[in-house]
Amino acid sequence: MTEQDQKALGKILWAIADQLRGAMNADDFRDYMLSFLFLRYLSDNYEAAAKKELGRDYPATQGRPDVTPLSLWYKANPKDTAKFEEQMRRKVHYVVKPEHLWGSIAQLAKVQSSDLLKTLQAGFKFIETESFDTTFQGLFSEINLSSDKLGKDYTARNAKLCTIVTEINNGLQQFSTDEDVLGDAYEYLIGEFAAGSGKKAGEFYTPQQVSTILSRIVTLDSQEPKTGVKKKLESVFDFACGSGSLLLNVRNQLRKHSASVGRIYGQEKNITTYNLARMNMLLHGVKDTEFEIYHGDTLSNDWDMLREANPAKKPYFDAIVANPPFSLRWEPTDATGDDVRFKSHGLAPKSAADFAFLLHGLNFLKPEGTMAIILPHGVLFRGGAEERIRRKLLEDGHIDTVIGLPVNLFYSTGIPVCILVLKKCKKPDDVLIINASEHFEKGKRQNKLRDDDINKIVETYQFRKEEPRYSKRVSLEEITKQDYNLNISRYVSTAVADEEIDLLKVNGQLVELEKTIKTTRDKHNEFLKELGLPVVP
Repeated sequence: MTEQDQKALGKILWAIADQLRGAMNADDFRDYMLSFLFLRYLSDNYEAAAKKELGRDYPATQGRPDVTPLSLWYKANPKDTAKFEEQMRRKVHYVVKPEHLWGSIAQLAKVQSSDLLKTLQAGFKFIETESFDTTFQGLFSEINLSSDKLGKDYTARNAKLCTIVTEINNGLQQFSTDEDVLGDAYEYLIGEFAAGSGKKAGEFYTPQQVSTILSRIVTLDSQEPKTGVKKKLESVFDFACGSGSLLLNVRNQLRKHSASVGRIYGQEKNITTYNLARMNMLLHGVKDTEFEIYHGDTLSNDWDMLREANPAKKPYFDAIVANPPFSLRWEPTDATGDDVRFKSHGLAPKSAADFAFLLHGLNFLKPEGTMAIILPHGVLFRGGAEERIRRKLLEDGHIDTVIGLPVNLFYSTGIPVCILVLKKCKKPDDVLIINASEHFEKGKRQNKLRDDDINKIVETYQFRKEEPRYSKRVSLEEITKQDYNLNISRYVSTAVADEEIDLLKVNGQLVELEKTIKTTRDKHNEFLKELGLPVVP
């Protein structure tokens, strides 16, 4: 499927969403729309695997639109269904009952069946509790099929759902529905809903262009980036993963180079976006055994896996990416100061948890790993506790690169942000400063990084290039003289110096100009005399 087709599908689905949401706000309707897209993917993937598994026994529907092949097979082979489902769990890691398949749901919607709503409720419950070997409890917790926003009573809600499902089904019919296509459509819709959510979008969405920069950086060899992409990352972690797009982008970057990631880990505090992330993983073909997304608070570190006290069992990650909430207020307790994550650096101020997030991630980074985190520019120059943390990170050689990005790239804020690249062990004893603030395409709503802009940033990092008004390798000695202030413009200014004026040259130009004026005026006066008109003095 071409990129143009993918955009066309995304626009069709967004138009459906915009048309049908009615009294609902965009955030509420998003959950319905994306859940139905998710169900469509699970169904298509499951039926394709079932057809392959059953081979010649896979029944034909003889043109009947009211049945699915699997429903016919289940009816004809009641004694074999348990064994079949056991085999499907081994092959695709989940089971969908025939009555819950998208084809069955779409047919109920098409004929305006009064059973649609209760069938959807049963289907969603089955997927949450029984479909996967891993329990996805609460996966659809934010979708209230009994909501008054769908309708005042059961009949009205059922009718509304019939309309939504039918329109989505019609919109999808002209397109392929493999995992990449539906996955791209899912990402497109998340982006569109994010655009309509304003500041709230910061909770769950990192623009793809920025996500790509982080992903390309952490997939390069940490000690020798110029040698290219690592052949495999055992693990990648995002401790504020939102909808999971950053994690998936890392996976995609590796797949482009025939490389792979062993296991994906994410943590998300918001229940809605936690559910989006789990759906997003599965919809992009990441098996339930290949990822783990935890619902919890990163700053309080309530994930048991990360609280492991035994150093030999403590998890560490090859790559860490993150776009945590900017300057979030937090409430560290007296005990927080003794937390292994913060003990050697000190606590971030209550007014801004930016460095608390950074130190959390750094604590779980492998010695040969790379971490890339998006933060507000304030972390580069604010004083007090943040200056002390910044100084310790610099003196310990953990800050590898600072990348300044253009303003207005994010849905959640118009302020300029930066990317910090951190390593526990790095070869260069300097800090690479990249000022990419002037390299972008201006947009109506948001500014955009072009492919060339992204490539320039990544290649500058990869080969540690220096370029006037764009990048510079800065020694710790120079940073120390600046009192550990990393404000980018102190090291790489994009200002253009005023051209020096040659006064003698300008004087000569004025003399020549006066001569030209006198010659032209004399000639003009001659014409006036010939015409008998007064001359110009």
